[in-house]
Amino acid sequence: MAPALGSAVRSEWALDPDFLTINHGSYGATPRIVLAAQDEWRARMEAQPTRFFARELPPAIREAAAVLARFLGAAAEDVVFVPNATTGCNAVLRSLPLAVGDEILHVSHVYNAVRNTIAYTAERTGASVTVAELPFPRPEAAEILKSIERAITGRTRIVVMDHITSGSALVLPLEDIVKLCHAAGVPVLVDGAHGPGQVVLDLPALGADWYVGNCHKWLSAPKGSGFLYARPDRRADLHPVTISHGYRDGFTTEFDYTGTMDPTAYLAVPAALAFFERLGGTALMERNRRLAGEAARMLAIGLGTEVGAVPEMAGAMGLVRLPIDLPAKRSEALRVRRALQEAGTDAPVHPQAGGLWLRLSAYAYNELSDYQRLAQMLPGVLDRLRN
Repeated sequence: MAPALGSAVRSEWALDPDFLTINHGSYGATPRIVLAAQDEWRARMEAQPTRFFARELPPAIREAAAVLARFLGAAAEDVVFVPNATTGCNAVLRSLPLAVGDEILHVSHVYNAVRNTIAYTAERTGASVTVAELPFPRPEAAEILKSIERAITGRTRIVVMDHITSGSALVLPLEDIVKLCHAAGVPVLVDGAHGPGQVVLDLPALGADWYVGNCHKWLSAPKGSGFLYARPDRRADLHPVTISHGYRDGFTTEFDYTGTMDPTAYLAVPAALAFFERLGGTALMERNRRLAGEAARMLAIGLGTEVGAVPEMAGAMGLVRLPIDLPAKRSEALRVRRALQEAGTDAPVHPQAGGLWLRLSAYAYNELSDYQRLAQMLPGVLDRLRN
């Protein structure tokens, strides 16, 4: 029997009942039972810190990584923890032996923090940055593949590819993109910040050279829990951002301990995965996808605008164009978002295709009435911004 979701499970989270939560995508929301598991690990750590870090943590973190790896279709030794996907991207990009004349390729909808990491890497190595422009709105897979294929040159040394774009909420045809890049002899780093828990993953079958993801978003693990997957042939000279005691002692040894920190977010990931499976696992992903699509279409019809993705490229986030004549600038997008927060809700707003677009999320605790409430709020918010 499928579990009851929506308002029936909202008490599993400590969400503010007076605030309309439709933005699971930015930071996730950790349920009480997972926070309790993290608290148990923290109590063990503080009961005897030396014993914990010296004896208990090494096997515990490997066991947690093994549980996560099984969820990703990978082997335990393929996966290490990092605080977030951006840190994982930093580790890969800053480990590459790039030089003057080399090119780093990314798509135009790249996440800004990763864009900055790529720029920093290029500045430090003398490499250049190439951008594959993604058509928008409602691009087709063939258009995206053609854009990437045109941007690859004989100097391309790595392609940094989003799995699900943050600002435009597109589920990219990743398997075909990886094949395209590999056919050109170019390795692929996937920024899968939104992947785990939003789409089904089998990382070895996907074939990407590196895949980084977050557990705190769609798996609802504690904040500060992400991972880096690396194929065995892509681990040579791959090092964490912080070099510590395990330098050159192997992939897992280097990443598992990079100095004293609170590792309990990592250790609580198995509890988050158990909770995720209890709510339906793959069935929950499909339910969230359907709800986000229905909500986005409803809002677009009510506003007289359009959605950003065709159904084949839509996940548990939806993008809707806002009917407001403001410049398509980040500063204006932030102004609209602040107005939404003042009205009692939150949704990222992004400039795309000459307009401002609202991104909504759908998760286990959401139901259609949440987006009907949003539809009632939006006209007043937009009217205040026009005046």
